[in-house]
This record gives sequence, C-alpha cells and structure tokens, in this order.
Amino acid sequence: MKLNILFEDDEILVVEKPAGIESQSGKTFEPDMVSELKKHINTLSTKKGEPYVGVIHRLDKPVGGVMVYAKSQIAAEALSRQVSEHKMQKIYYAVVCGKPVDNFGTYVDYLWKDGKNNSSKIVEKGIKSAKPAELDYWIVDCINWEGRELSLLKIRLKTGRHHQIRVQMAGHGTPLWGDRKYNPEFQDSKAKGNVALFAFGLTFSHPLTGKKMAFSIKPKGGLFEHFSWQDIF
Repeated sequence: MKLNILFEDDEILVVEKPAGIESQSGKTFEPDMVSELKKHINTLSTKKGEPYVGVIHRLDKPVGGVMVYAKSQIAAEALSRQVSEHKMQKIYYAVVCGKPVDNFGTYVDYLWKDGKNNSSKIVEKGIKSAKPAELDYWIVDCINWEGRELSLLKIRLKTGRHHQIRVQMAGHGTPLWGDRKYNPEFQDSKAKGNVALFAFGLTFSHPLTGKKMAFSIKPKGGLFEHFSWQDIF
C-alpha cells in the first residue's frame, strides 16, 4: 500500500486515507492505516520497538480523505483536546441523491448509535444516549446523471458523531450516492464501490508549536468527476 503523506515531523503525520481502508487497527488481516503508518515510521527510524501512532479522529471505511495521526502521547492529547473543543475544522464533499430545499443551511439533530448493528439514526431530543449532531452544507453543483438528479455538497462538520453525515443527509431526504447502509436505493445492491463522501480539508493547530496547519485534497474518481469544481479552490 503506497501512502500519500502530506506532512510529517516528530509529532504528527498527515496522510490521505484511501476509501476502503480502516482508519484504525482492524480485527482482520486486511491493511489498515495504523499498521501501514507504523511500517512507514519503522523504515525511517533507527529506534527499536513498535512506534507510537495515535488515532485522533476516524473516517468510515468506505470514506477517503485527509487525516492526522499523532506520533507521540503528548501530541495525541493536544490534538484530542482540539477535537473535543471543536477547534479542529473538517470539510467534506459529498454526492447526494436529489437536492436540498435550500442552497445552504444547517442541520441540527440528535443521533442515537445502535452498536449492535453498527448504525445510527435520528431520534427525538431526550432519548437516552442520544447526542447532538450539527453540520453546515452548501450546494456546489447539480447535475442530471442517467435520469437522476444529483447534487455535490460542501459540508462543514461541527460535531463528530458516528456516521453523522451519512445519517443526517439521509434523514433530511438526500441520502449519499452509493451508501448501502442508509440509502434505500443501494441497500439491496451487491455492486462493489464506496460511498460518495470525501474528507477534503482538515485545519488544526500544531500540538507543540501552535502553528495553524491546513491541508486539502480534491476527491478523484467516481461521480466526483462529473461535477464542476470551478471557483472551489
């Protein structure tokens, strides 16, 4: 597995996670990002023993995009604080079926995680274990593709709930293309492929220097190629 590393120093490692790869250590023998990053660090380091790779945030297996990992416990604690204090900004692009009513808006819902079935759903406020979920979205472009109306959305995630974008978009009537868990059109599909969601941008402060750091990668392939990306960058 060839890694696309965007930045690396003694404390952090910023990398593109390919769609279809687990963002943390998995229970199978399939490749995962933590294992691959440890191999990478070992090739460059003269230190003995297993290197430290701290998972700060996660992307669902079928989702690709920018991630930051910590190479020390101190860095992991500092970055985790930024996540809990909502100081780490995450920007996504998604292809959804249909078109939101408004060209831009904010979704605020309560999500309940079903650990048994590895899924989440929107529930009423006050339900036990339900957590608030909030995001902003903007319509970037709309197309008619093979008789279907599809929209490219830019999404700013304000909270990091389990399957949040996928659940909220489906719950508001515009499920993600290719999402076999939350899009009824794909739930019975046996076709292989990943959900049309990509972690485009990540902004945070360096855990030791405090310097603001921003990274972005344009999604490639699939339906993303059918939309206009003018004036985005």
